[in-house]
Amino acid sequence: MLRWVKYTIVVLFWLLVATVLHYTLPQRDIVRVVGTFEQRIDYGENSWFWASGDSGSDVSGTNRDVLFIQTIRQNGKPMVYRNEDTSWGWPPYFKFDTKNLQTEAADLISTKADPQWAVLTHYGWRNEFYSIFPNAVGIRPTDNPDATLIPWLNIIILVILAGICLGLFRMSQWFKRSKIDPITDSVSETWEAVDDYADDQRSGFRAWLDTWKGKPRR
Repeated sequence: MLRWVKYTIVVLFWLLVATVLHYTLPQRDIVRVVGTFEQRIDYGENSWFWASGDSGSDVSGTNRDVLFIQTIRQNGKPMVYRNEDTSWGWPPYFKFDTKNLQTEAADLISTKADPQWAVLTHYGWRNEFYSIFPNAVGIRPTDNPDATLIPWLNIIILVILAGICLGLFRMSQWFKRSKIDPITDSVSETWEAVDDYADDQRSGFRAWLDTWKGKPRR
């Protein structure tokens, strides 16, 4: 039972790590920009999925204007991105150029008859039910809408994180072997010695009782 509890906790932990990484790491889409707009947003239960506001602005209010980029993917489906500064907060993209990015996106607006494709870098998820939008962090034009986008940055980050996790695991194993196991062995040996002493005492007491067996009563 305890083993299953342990495995469940481990699986849930790594699922949480994978979820955070999937939300945080940059992703790239090949899209066609069809419009940009600005909208007043009133924060609700999805407030965690919005940034803290543009750098230098007042973020103490319950609502503010947010920039959006409207796009069409290669498969013809629409995708809307928000365009917010991350500043010095999380995730650590250190994005301060929201207005510049909005201008670049507006400059790439094209029609279906004469498409201008663009590679849009973003993080986050799109959920229509909770009105969650991925945050755009960069955009550039491309002449090849079928280009294969290899996530080199994600690969490097994951390799570094895997190396850190492996190093921590090796360190924990070394600490267990050099510090914990000797204490455990010492405690085990002590208990064995106490148990042997108790057995000897019980054997001696039984032997003493046996000496009284069969003695005549006075």
